[in-house]
Amino acid sequence: MKRQLIRIGETIATVLADEAFIPAAEREIARQRGYLEDYIRRDPEFRDSLAPHGVPADAPEIVRRMAGAAARMGVGPMAAVAGAVAEFALRAMLEAGATHAIVDNGGDIALAAARPVTIGIFAGPSPIRDIGLRFEPRPGILGVCTSSGTVGHSLSFGRADAAIVIAADPCLADAAATALGNAVKANDRSLIENAMTGLLVEGIEGMLVIIEDTLAVCGRVPEIVRVPVDPARISTVGLNNNNLPRGKGNRHD
Repeated sequence: MKRQLIRIGETIATVLADEAFIPAAEREIARQRGYLEDYIRRDPEFRDSLAPHGVPADAPEIVRRMAGAAARMGVGPMAAVAGAVAEFALRAMLEAGATHAIVDNGGDIALAAARPVTIGIFAGPSPIRDIGLRFEPRPGILGVCTSSGTVGHSLSFGRADAAIVIAADPCLADAAATALGNAVKANDRSLIENAMTGLLVEGIEGMLVIIEDTLAVCGRVPEIVRVPVDPARISTVGLNNNNLPRGKGNRHD
């Protein structure tokens, strides 16, 4: 397995896969960025809206997927961009023959796990540190996406140090993580519980929130394990397609 950082335009992604499959991910990231940039030139509101935004049936697939996920979560379409790009890059590697691969697009992760994978959680100033989620092998694709109001420069209206959503659809996981991060505005148990249960819609497997000294989970969350999280190995800053930094980070092994 090889770990490679891919930089294309404002996208900064870490790919972990057999070396032969990494070029497929790189080509797909460039291709999907092209589709997004072309579409945004025709419909700049898609880029700028902080609320759901309808798109035509003939829009590129990535645009339709982002818009659909955002509409379900009540956020703007760009809230799903990093998860979408990660998923398309991962699918390209799977179509090329990969069976085990990870794409981390600034903390929004799409993975295919043929063997156990531990994803470390970086929660910035929180005293809760050096923990991770251990995922057992499973068929298909999984999205593990993170939003934060204290780490990096991503737009969040909340105060969560880490708001993590797990779903088979990385686009949905990314949009839901943004919505969850927006909803957690204080270290208050009832507020956190209400935010999580309100977003536990069909397709979302589980959620985890870290805010200050509180850790809360909802739904099906894998085993939480101790794991050293080295900030130097984190995809801490990826930039989305409207030049807004997404400062979300996870470590993966």
